[in-house]
Amino acid sequence: MAERIAGPEIERLIQLLARLPGLGPRSARRAALHLIRKREELLGPLAEAMRVAKEKIVTCSVCGNVDTTDPCCICADTRRDGGVIVVVETVGDLWALERAGVLSAQYHVLGGALSPLDGIGPDDLNIGKLVGRVAEGGVREVILAVNATVDGQTTAHYITELLSPFHVKCTRLAHGVPVGGELDYLDEGTLAAALRSRTDL
Repeated sequence: MAERIAGPEIERLIQLLARLPGLGPRSARRAALHLIRKREELLGPLAEAMRVAKEKIVTCSVCGNVDTTDPCCICADTRRDGGVIVVVETVGDLWALERAGVLSAQYHVLGGALSPLDGIGPDDLNIGKLVGRVAEGGVREVILAVNATVDGQTTAHYITELLSPFHVKCTRLAHGVPVGGELDYLDEGTLAAALRSRTDL
Protein backbone atom coordinates (compact mmCIF):
# COMPACT_ATOMS: atom_id res chain seq x y z
CA MET A 1 0.00 0.00 0.00
CA ALA A 2 1.41 3.38 -1.06
CA GLU A 3 2.11 5.86 1.71
CA ARG A 4 0.39 9.20 1.71
CA ILE A 5 2.69 11.81 0.17
CA ALA A 6 0.73 14.94 1.12
CA GLY A 7 -1.48 16.24 3.87
CA PRO A 8 -5.22 15.50 3.92
CA GLU A 9 -6.07 19.00 2.63
CA ILE A 10 -3.97 18.47 -0.51
CA GLU A 11 -5.29 14.94 -0.96
CA ARG A 12 -8.85 16.31 -0.73
CA LEU A 13 -8.04 18.93 -3.38
CA ILE A 14 -6.71 16.22 -5.70
CA GLN A 15 -9.75 14.00 -5.11
CA LEU A 16 -12.15 16.84 -5.91
CA LEU A 17 -10.24 17.87 -9.04
CA ALA A 18 -10.28 14.24 -10.22
CA ARG A 19 -14.10 14.37 -10.27
CA LEU A 20 -14.07 17.02 -13.02
CA PRO A 21 -14.75 15.81 -16.57
CA GLY A 22 -11.56 15.08 -18.46
CA LEU A 23 -9.39 14.92 -15.33
CA GLY A 24 -8.21 11.58 -14.04
CA PRO A 25 -6.08 11.09 -10.91
CA ARG A 26 -2.81 11.91 -12.67
CA SER A 27 -4.14 15.07 -14.34
CA ALA A 28 -5.75 16.10 -11.05
CA ARG A 29 -2.37 15.79 -9.27
CA ARG A 30 -0.72 17.96 -11.93
CA ALA A 31 -3.51 20.55 -11.70
CA ALA A 32 -3.29 20.56 -7.89
CA LEU A 33 0.48 21.04 -7.96
CA HIS A 34 0.11 23.90 -10.43
CA LEU A 35 -2.50 25.59 -8.24
CA ILE A 36 -0.33 25.13 -5.16
CA ARG A 37 2.73 26.58 -6.91
CA LYS A 38 0.64 29.60 -7.99
CA ARG A 39 -1.21 30.00 -4.69
CA GLU A 40 -1.33 33.79 -4.73
CA GLU A 41 -2.30 34.33 -8.37
CA LEU A 42 -4.46 31.23 -8.97
CA LEU A 43 -5.51 29.24 -5.91
CA GLY A 44 -6.79 32.18 -3.85
CA PRO A 45 -8.74 33.88 -6.66
CA LEU A 46 -10.13 30.51 -7.83
CA ALA A 47 -11.36 29.66 -4.33
CA GLU A 48 -12.99 33.09 -4.04
CA ALA A 49 -14.60 32.81 -7.50
CA MET A 50 -16.00 29.39 -6.59
CA ARG A 51 -17.37 30.71 -3.27
CA VAL A 52 -19.13 33.60 -5.04
CA ALA A 53 -20.41 31.27 -7.77
CA LYS A 54 -21.86 28.88 -5.17
CA GLU A 55 -23.70 31.75 -3.51
CA LYS A 56 -24.95 33.60 -6.58
CA ILE A 57 -25.52 31.10 -9.40
CA VAL A 58 -29.19 30.20 -9.93
CA THR A 59 -31.15 28.19 -12.48
CA CYS A 60 -33.36 30.34 -14.72
CA SER A 61 -37.02 29.66 -13.92
CA VAL A 62 -37.96 30.29 -17.56
CA CYS A 63 -35.47 28.31 -19.65
CA GLY A 64 -33.26 26.31 -17.26
CA ASN A 65 -30.01 28.13 -18.09
CA VAL A 66 -27.59 28.95 -15.26
CA ASP A 67 -26.80 32.59 -14.46
CA THR A 68 -26.58 34.97 -11.53
CA THR A 69 -30.00 36.46 -12.31
CA ASP A 70 -33.47 34.98 -12.75
CA PRO A 71 -34.63 35.25 -15.46
CA CYS A 72 -31.22 34.78 -17.07
CA CYS A 73 -29.63 37.40 -19.34
CA ILE A 74 -30.81 35.53 -22.46
CA CYS A 75 -34.45 35.37 -21.38
CA ALA A 76 -34.31 39.02 -20.27
CA ASP A 77 -32.88 40.22 -23.61
CA THR A 78 -35.82 41.88 -25.41
CA ARG A 79 -33.83 42.04 -28.67
CA ARG A 80 -34.08 38.27 -29.07
CA ASP A 81 -36.78 36.65 -31.19
CA GLY A 82 -39.28 35.32 -28.66
CA GLY A 83 -41.11 33.44 -31.40
CA VAL A 84 -38.30 30.90 -31.76
CA ILE A 85 -37.26 28.53 -28.96
CA VAL A 86 -34.15 26.38 -29.34
CA VAL A 87 -34.44 23.22 -27.23
CA VAL A 88 -31.17 21.74 -25.96
CA GLU A 89 -30.28 18.90 -23.63
CA THR A 90 -27.76 20.72 -21.42
CA VAL A 91 -26.53 24.19 -20.53
CA GLY A 92 -23.26 23.25 -22.26
CA ASP A 93 -25.19 22.77 -25.51
CA LEU A 94 -26.80 26.19 -25.05
CA TRP A 95 -23.40 27.82 -24.56
CA ALA A 96 -22.02 26.05 -27.66
CA LEU A 97 -24.87 27.39 -29.83
CA GLU A 98 -24.43 30.87 -28.38
CA ARG A 99 -20.70 30.78 -29.23
CA ALA A 100 -21.65 30.03 -32.84
CA GLY A 101 -23.62 33.30 -32.81
CA VAL A 102 -25.90 32.25 -35.67
CA LEU A 103 -29.32 32.69 -34.08
CA SER A 104 -30.74 35.29 -31.70
CA ALA A 105 -33.57 33.24 -30.22
CA GLN A 106 -34.77 32.02 -26.84
CA TYR A 107 -33.67 28.68 -25.38
CA HIS A 108 -35.04 25.85 -23.31
CA VAL A 109 -32.76 23.44 -21.42
CA LEU A 110 -34.25 19.97 -20.91
CA GLY A 111 -31.65 18.76 -18.43
CA GLY A 112 -30.90 15.61 -20.41
CA ALA A 113 -32.66 13.23 -22.79
CA LEU A 114 -35.26 10.51 -22.42
CA SER A 115 -33.52 7.24 -21.61
CA PRO A 116 -35.71 4.35 -20.45
CA LEU A 117 -32.63 2.18 -19.84
CA ASP A 118 -31.29 4.77 -17.39
CA GLY A 119 -34.70 5.34 -15.83
CA ILE A 120 -35.02 8.89 -17.22
CA GLY A 121 -38.61 9.61 -18.19
CA PRO A 122 -40.54 12.76 -19.18
CA ASP A 123 -41.09 13.77 -15.55
CA ASP A 124 -37.32 13.83 -14.97
CA LEU A 125 -36.80 16.47 -17.67
CA ASN A 126 -37.84 20.10 -18.08
CA ILE A 127 -40.44 19.22 -20.75
CA GLY A 128 -43.59 20.41 -18.95
CA LYS A 129 -42.30 23.99 -18.81
CA LEU A 130 -41.53 23.89 -22.54
CA VAL A 131 -45.11 22.86 -23.30
CA GLY A 132 -46.31 25.64 -21.00
CA ARG A 133 -44.20 28.23 -22.83
CA VAL A 134 -45.61 27.14 -26.19
CA ALA A 135 -49.17 27.03 -24.81
CA GLU A 136 -48.88 30.69 -23.79
CA GLY A 137 -48.78 31.58 -27.49
CA GLY A 138 -46.45 33.67 -29.61
CA VAL A 139 -44.06 30.80 -30.45
CA ARG A 140 -43.73 30.18 -34.19
CA GLU A 141 -40.97 27.59 -34.23
CA VAL A 142 -39.33 25.13 -31.85
CA ILE A 143 -35.86 24.04 -32.97
CA LEU A 144 -34.97 20.68 -31.43
CA ALA A 145 -31.19 20.96 -31.09
CA VAL A 146 -30.77 17.65 -29.27
CA ASN A 147 -27.89 15.25 -29.75
CA ALA A 148 -27.89 12.88 -32.72
CA THR A 149 -28.21 9.83 -30.47
CA VAL A 150 -31.02 7.32 -30.07
CA ASP A 151 -32.03 9.02 -26.81
CA GLY A 152 -31.82 12.47 -28.41
CA GLN A 153 -33.98 11.45 -31.35
CA THR A 154 -36.48 9.72 -29.05
CA THR A 155 -36.71 12.95 -27.03
CA ALA A 156 -37.20 15.04 -30.19
CA HIS A 157 -39.99 12.74 -31.40
CA TYR A 158 -41.71 12.80 -27.99
CA ILE A 159 -41.61 16.61 -27.82
CA THR A 160 -42.88 16.94 -31.40
CA GLU A 161 -45.87 14.76 -30.48
CA LEU A 162 -46.56 16.80 -27.34
CA LEU A 163 -46.47 20.09 -29.26
CA SER A 164 -48.60 18.94 -32.21
CA PRO A 165 -51.89 20.31 -30.76
CA PHE A 166 -50.40 23.84 -30.74
CA HIS A 167 -49.66 23.85 -34.50
CA VAL A 168 -46.16 25.21 -33.93
CA LYS A 169 -43.43 24.46 -36.47
CA CYS A 170 -40.94 21.90 -35.08
CA THR A 171 -37.55 21.61 -36.77
CA ARG A 172 -34.29 19.89 -35.93
CA LEU A 173 -30.64 20.48 -36.66
CA ALA A 174 -29.35 19.01 -39.91
CA HIS A 175 -27.15 15.94 -39.49
CA GLY A 176 -24.44 14.83 -41.83
CA VAL A 177 -21.08 15.83 -43.25
CA PRO A 178 -19.28 18.40 -41.07
CA VAL A 179 -17.71 21.47 -42.63
CA GLY A 180 -14.23 20.45 -43.80
CA GLY A 181 -15.09 16.75 -43.42
CA GLU A 182 -13.80 14.13 -45.89
CA LEU A 183 -16.23 11.40 -46.91
CA ASP A 184 -13.67 8.63 -46.57
CA TYR A 185 -13.30 9.29 -42.83
CA LEU A 186 -17.03 9.42 -41.96
CA ASP A 187 -19.04 6.55 -40.53
CA GLU A 188 -21.95 5.03 -42.40
CA GLY A 189 -24.58 6.57 -40.10
CA THR A 190 -23.28 10.08 -40.72
CA LEU A 191 -23.17 9.52 -44.49
CA ALA A 192 -26.72 8.12 -44.48
CA ALA A 193 -27.98 11.14 -42.51
CA ALA A 194 -26.19 13.50 -44.90
CA LEU A 195 -27.80 11.86 -47.92
CA ARG A 196 -31.27 11.98 -46.36
CA SER A 197 -30.81 15.67 -45.46
CA ARG A 198 -29.43 16.74 -48.84
CA THR A 199 -30.42 20.22 -50.09
CA ASP A 200 -30.74 21.97 -53.45
CA LEU A 201 -27.80 23.95 -54.80
